[in-house]
Amino acid sequence: MTARKLRQLYIDFFVNNYDHAEIKGSSLIPENDPTVLFSTAGMHPLVPFLMGEPHPSGKRLVDIQKCIRTDDIDEVGDSSHLTFFEMLGNWSLGDYFKEEAIKMSYDFLTRNRDNGGLGLSHDKLAISCFAGDSDAPKDTESAEVWKSLGINDERIVFLPKEENWWGPAGHTGPCGPDTEMFYWTGESDAPEKFDPDDERWVEIWNDVFMEYNKTEDGSYEPLEQRNVDTGMGFERVLAILNGVNSPFETELFKEVIEEIRLLGGYGEPEEKHIESERIIADHLRSATFILGDPYGVTPSNTDQGYVLRRLIRRAIRHGRKIGIETDFARKLAGIFVKDYGDFYTELYENQDRIFEEIVSEETKFLKTLGHGLSVLKKEMEKLEHMKNQGIYAFNEDFFFEMFATYGFPVEATIEELEASGWIQDKIKDKDFIMEKFCEYYGKHQELSRAGAEKKFAGGLADYSEETAKLHTATHLLHQALRKVLGDHVEQRGSNITCERLRFDFSHSEKLTDEQKKEVEKIVNEQISKNLPVKCEEMTVEEAKEKGAMGLFESKYGEKVKVYTIGDPEKGNIFSTEICGGPHVSDTSELGHFKILKEKSSSSGVRRIKAVLK
Repeated sequence: MTARKLRQLYIDFFVNNYDHAEIKGSSLIPENDPTVLFSTAGMHPLVPFLMGEPHPSGKRLVDIQKCIRTDDIDEVGDSSHLTFFEMLGNWSLGDYFKEEAIKMSYDFLTRNRDNGGLGLSHDKLAISCFAGDSDAPKDTESAEVWKSLGINDERIVFLPKEENWWGPAGHTGPCGPDTEMFYWTGESDAPEKFDPDDERWVEIWNDVFMEYNKTEDGSYEPLEQRNVDTGMGFERVLAILNGVNSPFETELFKEVIEEIRLLGGYGEPEEKHIESERIIADHLRSATFILGDPYGVTPSNTDQGYVLRRLIRRAIRHGRKIGIETDFARKLAGIFVKDYGDFYTELYENQDRIFEEIVSEETKFLKTLGHGLSVLKKEMEKLEHMKNQGIYAFNEDFFFEMFATYGFPVEATIEELEASGWIQDKIKDKDFIMEKFCEYYGKHQELSRAGAEKKFAGGLADYSEETAKLHTATHLLHQALRKVLGDHVEQRGSNITCERLRFDFSHSEKLTDEQKKEVEKIVNEQISKNLPVKCEEMTVEEAKEKGAMGLFESKYGEKVKVYTIGDPEKGNIFSTEICGGPHVSDTSELGHFKILKEKSSSSGVRRIKAVLK
């Protein structure tokens, strides 16, 4: 089973057999999700539609979504953990529910490959369902559906909320129990009784039943629109279908790992090589996709840019550990662009940026790597007589100074200290270092784990009236910036709460005071004109013909929502933009627009924070 065939098999199955509409996966940078720096699950781009907003492509959808997760980055190097992955998903937005969703999943898993399924053995399947608690009852309904499909009682377990419940995107929102499918990968016959702690049972699919809304007080109330959100891990299933133990043994990584071994000058790898090979391959694949994203994130010391920088630099360090002495990151990125570019065309479209930024970051890091290691080793030698105290022998600001003065990542400091025996309690000591690093990095950065996925409003924090106003104001700001600075200005991200908006846009120079005043003037003029805000559904081509701006049309399918600010009949249209989420009906509702701050966000990207008074 090839990667290309598996992707197409999944899409065709739901389109041809169950009347789903195919929609394209969205950006890695979430537009309307308040929880993470990157899209970490297939649901993130569809949050507005899970909240009840009608989707232009209908109630049954199927897609393949790019995802990034870095909360388990220290585990990468084993046989399973990945930072970038693809999620196959089918969706019901207020249409079918538990019975239909489970039967569709079972059908795809077990149907013969010649007839469009995966052809997996029924005898190797096991199931988990939600055990129930004070918030929601035991999910016997799902279990009964599985039994009707021939799954024995001993192959079905009920697990608590920690295992079988999908929470809301933020602190509040749609959520509910799930049922998970496991496949036996052991060499022996599958045991009659399912033991979820046996690692030979591998989770391959998850059907989430979003039937509750978590409220501000932490209670759960029934949702008016019940949804189904399913997710199948692409890399994991591809490995199973090809009879290998790890995604790193599939075509997705094979050519890159062969190149790593060639660059490292060894043939059959030792165990230390395997871990580093996987880290290098995984991290540079993730970096390639982040750099190739339409948003154009580049390496920096904050937010998504920090995660990107950490991935690239960690890959380079592991390259040096296994004997790669030449620059190599750009070459491996080129293999990923070649292997993925036909399906993810944005990689071809943005390959110049991908290669330029990777080369630049590798060059910068190599200049600091040797110096930083030298400083760290000298400090360890100086404190050798205090090694019994472990990391507490170092000054509390040392971990931050290594980063601030020598550009040495705190994660690199931790790994070197661990390798040299300074870390005595793996969890406690690492947490202490990160705590002190964040403390000295500055409270204003609000980094909880310095580059891990932290809680972060990637789009709309909620659907309140004030957030809707600020969301609408970003349309006015976007167009005003284009009028003042030029048509090269394009949105590169937004972060909107009920108190303020944050808008990232493509522009390489700091705005002058005069330019900021002119932008404010234009926005407030449009507000004072009491312009209507109207929404129309149309095809992507129709939207482009109307001159609509927008980066997110790919996830909507054939139809998009286009918001127009102005009155076409009076010939005073100010803004036309593809968008989702809540908006006001008239600009008179917005009040007075004021820019609070304008600064650099990353290379070639500026950031504005503004409020409505």
